[in-house]
Amino acid sequence: MRLALIGFGVVGQSFAEIVSAQSAELSRTYGLRPRIVAIVDSKGAAVSPGGVDLPSALRAKKDSRSLGGLGGVYREGMSAIDVIREVDCEVVVEATPSDLTKGEPGLGHVRAAMKEARHVICVNKGPLALAMPALIELAGHNGVIFKFSGTVGGGTPVLDLAKKCLEGCTIDSIRGILNGTCNYILTKMSSEGVDMKDALSEAQRLGYAEADPTADVEGLDSACKLVITSNYVLGTSMSIRDVDVTGITGVTMEDISSAASEDKAVKLIGHVGDGARVAPETIPLTHPLNVSGTFNAITFDTDPAGEITLVGKGAGGRETASSVLRDLIEIRQDFAK
Repeated sequence: MRLALIGFGVVGQSFAEIVSAQSAELSRTYGLRPRIVAIVDSKGAAVSPGGVDLPSALRAKKDSRSLGGLGGVYREGMSAIDVIREVDCEVVVEATPSDLTKGEPGLGHVRAAMKEARHVICVNKGPLALAMPALIELAGHNGVIFKFSGTVGGGTPVLDLAKKCLEGCTIDSIRGILNGTCNYILTKMSSEGVDMKDALSEAQRLGYAEADPTADVEGLDSACKLVITSNYVLGTSMSIRDVDVTGITGVTMEDISSAASEDKAVKLIGHVGDGARVAPETIPLTHPLNVSGTFNAITFDTDPAGEITLVGKGAGGRETASSVLRDLIEIRQDFAK
């Protein structure tokens, strides 16, 4: 199966590492022989119909932050749209950084791929937060498969659990901690008594938070994931504009101490059911959603099974790359039917 990998940052490189290391096992276990025929970064593209040499691509990116060191297969200035339109492949993996205002350039990449009858695996939250119903419709119109499990929960199979393992149940509402950065900050404030500024600085030092943490601390990242989960699991047609969002920047040490005095913790919770909202809430220390550090947790309120909670790492290059592989295996299995 031929793939075009759009975006060669942490997730894209992690995916290339996994494909390179596990090629024999993937072939033996799943009948899957992924061949990455194009890799696009911010400066150009490496294109090879026989498959880009992944160890060489990874070394080039590490040494020079560019794929230019690959020699003849590298085409400086070649855009993702050029690759999608000109390079023969069955699947496009969209792994560029998320933009939550216009969804670009990822939204354009996904649309172009679908119009070229390419199956799409997307780990970029922006296009789905802004245009998920339209993209699902476009995929159906063009007869392609659209997968995006890595947009919620990283490597933790949040969407698959709800869609596949809860068949036969009615899901009435969804509630969860959907952003590991905010959870780390609130955990640090609670466990060590440090203020918001110092907790955020520590999160940035450890790589949990971006240099610009606005999307995380203002609750926008959580809202994106809530929209994707609701649309996929509950069948809603929301965008991020439909979510009432309050981040954690207003949470004080007084709020943390007050909650602790009542055996409670402050957490940034996304909720969909009677409306859609993201806001800091206090929950009992014994509640299943009271997870620490960078963990995510999500509770599905179901009938007749009751509340079911899934906990796992919500981010990380290899974790999210594992979701791309999971989606690719599903596409391969659909081919085999």
